[in-house]
Amino acid sequence: MFSFISGKVVETEKNYITLENQGIGFQIFVANPFSFTMDEVTKVYIYTHIREDEFSFYGFHSLEEKELFLRLINVKGLGPKMALPMLATGSVAGIIDAIDRENILYLTKFPKIGEKIARQIILDLKGKLTTDKESTTSGLEEVVEVLESLGYKLAEIKKILPKLNHDDTIENQVKEALRLLLK
Repeated sequence: MFSFISGKVVETEKNYITLENQGIGFQIFVANPFSFTMDEVTKVYIYTHIREDEFSFYGFHSLEEKELFLRLINVKGLGPKMALPMLATGSVAGIIDAIDRENILYLTKFPKIGEKIARQIILDLKGKLTTDKESTTSGLEEVVEVLESLGYKLAEIKKILPKLNHDDTIENQVKEALRLLLK
């Protein structure tokens, strides 16, 4: 089993790229081949799909995309060729949100995904998927709680939240928020 392949993108077609590594060209089916830059060395996370008559690689920009893909192909009636276009036309967070909110209209906008499969996706995956965005949100909630406990009103806090570096620690976000609130 391969986890990832690093190499130079030497070809892009409508549904795959060819990644050269050590003189070997790997044909990798990807959601959006044109999101890869020709002649650029890149790391592609890989899922190896092996069947009696098929040996294929499916590639992803991030582990988050790969994990969602793996969860999707475990849904009854949904294979790799149906799951990959979902990643091409939808964001990981958007797909997870649609599943959690039971948004069948959003899911059926993807090619070959009908109402029956959309319902099966929701049944199998609702509440079982998370994103990095959720951990950021919970960090923001902590910042809001700290500021409210210091006596600041929610309206004041909401004005400065977009100005904070959400990748920073909660402690540093609170310090920055206090600095902004005191202006």
